[in-house]
Amino acid sequence: MKNIKYAIEGILFAAGEPVSAAKLAAVLDTGIEDIETAVEALKDEYNRDERGFNIIDIREGYQICSRPVYYTYIQEILGEQRNQPLSNAAMEALAIIAYKQPVTRGQIERIRGVNSDGSVNRLYERGLIEECGRLDAPGRPILYRTTDTFLRCFGLRSPEDLPYVDLSKFEEPAAREDRPEINDTGK
Repeated sequence: MKNIKYAIEGILFAAGEPVSAAKLAAVLDTGIEDIETAVEALKDEYNRDERGFNIIDIREGYQICSRPVYYTYIQEILGEQRNQPLSNAAMEALAIIAYKQPVTRGQIERIRGVNSDGSVNRLYERGLIEECGRLDAPGRPILYRTTDTFLRCFGLRSPEDLPYVDLSKFEEPAAREDRPEINDTGK
């Protein structure tokens, strides 16, 4: 292909979700380095022309998103229902999941000190968290982690991009020792 950057643009636009660089390289029959170069050229072009959208990096891939500066206009067209803010309780639960993932609902509740069923359910319904296996412990509780939607909403490439927080003061004494084995269900 003569110029892959517009093929990448079309793919990302149509996909509506993150597409890995490896998948783009396979589909376009080129190397990952060529994909990275083309994406950077598109990003530069979008920034130079002050386009209404940009490309963000998510994990090992890319997604086209609208620019935050145009959010109020987009919200006016799409309506208020698109952006109902999370409650403080849901934000607390989300922060715990983001920093301690994978984590069970029981662990979230021990840290928060209150029942977190409603908060965890809302986060799951909004696609901000997902099940990622079961803890190898009595009752085999579900483990949760953040999703690519979470990364996109918070402008992060990966969970490692979260700001540093010293979590040792939030650890349960037993959790500081040996963490139980995780049985990943492959989700």
